Amino acid sequence: MSDWTAGYVADIGYTYGYYNELNPLRIKLAFLNQGLVFPEVGSACELGFGQGLSVNCHAAASVTQWHGTDFNPSQASFAQELAAASGAGAKLYDQAFADFCHRPDLPDFDYIGLHGIWSWISDDNRAVIVDFIRRKLKVGGVLYISYNTLPGWASFAPMRHLMAEHAQAMGAAGTGIVSRIDGAIAFAEKLLATNPLFSRANPLVGERFKKLKEQNRHYLAHEYFNRDWHPMHFATMAEWLTGAKMQYACSAHYLDHVEAINLTAEQQALLRDIPDPMFRETTRDFMVNQQFRRDYWVKGARRLSMLEQAEALRSERLVLVVPRDRASLKVTGSLGEANLQEAIYVPILDELGDHKPKTLGQLASPVTGGGVPVSRFEQLFLLARQSGHKTLQDWARFAWSLLAAQGQRLVKEGKPLETPDDNLAELSGQASEFAEKRLPLLKSLGVA
Repeated sequence: MSDWTAGYVADIGYTYGYYNELNPLRIKLAFLNQGLVFPEVGSACELGFGQGLSVNCHAAASVTQWHGTDFNPSQASFAQELAAASGAGAKLYDQAFADFCHRPDLPDFDYIGLHGIWSWISDDNRAVIVDFIRRKLKVGGVLYISYNTLPGWASFAPMRHLMAEHAQAMGAAGTGIVSRIDGAIAFAEKLLATNPLFSRANPLVGERFKKLKEQNRHYLAHEYFNRDWHPMHFATMAEWLTGAKMQYACSAHYLDHVEAINLTAEQQALLRDIPDPMFRETTRDFMVNQQFRRDYWVKGARRLSMLEQAEALRSERLVLVVPRDRASLKVTGSLGEANLQEAIYVPILDELGDHKPKTLGQLASPVTGGGVPVSRFEQLFLLARQSGHKTLQDWARFAWSLLAAQGQRLVKEGKPLETPDDNLAELSGQASEFAEKRLPLLKSLGVA
């Protein structure tokens, strides 16, 4: 009997994450920054949508017709429930790539997205995906693809292999992937405690392992413990996509476009002296020790004139999606944290403080075409409000009734709150802050 999982972790669900890089509306700003023509996206496809939060947010918040597949039936079922609840009409399936990519009822696409898929599948599945892009992505269409990258993974790859092999060879049969992951981590920790020459030759391994131990085990299962795990040089990715007639456009991570926070003056000068754009990207990956790329590729790149680029940039809109007092004047790039100039950015943030869309780019929400992060307690307060509860105290009592029924308590300053009164007091304080700061924002964005 064939293994339908093809070596991919399937006995534990993927995390419920939203990934705004998959939003095709983000293409415009990145392409305009590079002076490239961007497509208007009427049809889009996500391959390997996981729990389906991203594809459903993007379908519900735009007029784009979405299709997609995820081979895990439990994840596809949840995603289909979200699609039915939203009424957005996303067509989501639980087929393997080889089956989905040959469906006769699929349209041609303006946009195809893959997030966290490419590095964790076999070469056979990669070939299926490239053929799909070749056949089904329109001329001028855009591919978004993210993948683990070398050289950033070069030093830690042996540790990943060791843990995956331990989980396979030493994990107790029938105990489940989480137990095997915990066992593999414990063994790796014992190994590093012996101060092996490997860790002495790769001093950053210990710090990276420390961060790994703190991460969600569901995430670790899918990140580190699949049969296939293939970090890839940028040039190797380019070779894969050549057959689909794809050209590299730019990074989908906006801050990658700001050289001052990622590259020293000497590094910038060296890159300017490299005439070949593909080799320039390879060199840049060494400069920043790139371990995860988020890239746009286009089937037939076309350049805008300087006038067209300037006019298109001026017509773009953006909206502030955090309370004004939480809008930071700090950004983080490969060189570390940098401060934005107050004289320039404070007036911009003040102008955006009413949370109404204004020129330059469209980001998340029903107004903006994507999703807006809302914490669990904020969701409970919204649900209380929708259920007819008027006062802040009513919101707090409503939230506590649901938490108490699930045997859960709040945590404050690292300690669980023991009594109902303590929990209600904390929820009341959070409800007050929510009503003052977050609710007006969510109303402006059309979420509340």
